[in-house]
Amino acid sequence: MKRTATNLLITVICGFYLLQLLIPSLQEQLFLINKAAFSDGTIHGVGTGEWYRILTVALVHGGLLHLGFNMYGLLILGNPIEQAFGRNKFLAIFFVSLITGSLASLALNPSNQPSVGASGALFGLFGAMWVAGKRIGVDVKSITVIIGINFAMSFVLSGIDWHAHLGGLIGGAIVAKIALRKRV
Repeated sequence: MKRTATNLLITVICGFYLLQLLIPSLQEQLFLINKAAFSDGTIHGVGTGEWYRILTVALVHGGLLHLGFNMYGLLILGNPIEQAFGRNKFLAIFFVSLITGSLASLALNPSNQPSVGASGALFGLFGAMWVAGKRIGVDVKSITVIIGINFAMSFVLSGIDWHAHLGGLIGGAIVAKIALRKRV
């Protein structure tokens, strides 16, 4: 496997999924939540100062199918975006999208609703691909349809945090727009 930031992210996230299988309480320690009482009676979440959850949400997933779809999406979207923008700008797009997705989730979901997965960051990659589409040889109409289908799935299937998807999409599009402006 080629040593790219995309492949490194996939490896790290899959490694954390394996850890999650070995240590089931890991998901509860890392998922995104604003503020809630946990099974041990303590209050946890970003609202209590656990800011790391804004990033660690991408490391835990709700099952093998969830992980598989997210990692397939990261592979398909990440490699061309990383090739087009370079490693550092790709990582900036990924992490800003992760953060904006998490912040949208925290702002728009109930305080005690947990979220898991890397899909906020993945939607940021969709946003980046949509912004840079013509410049990197991607059909923008196809990307628009894929984004639309994925958003529609958010409303058809239960348990999907569309707020994180929207926040990530916007964050990724903004970072891509800025990154493209700085190119000469």
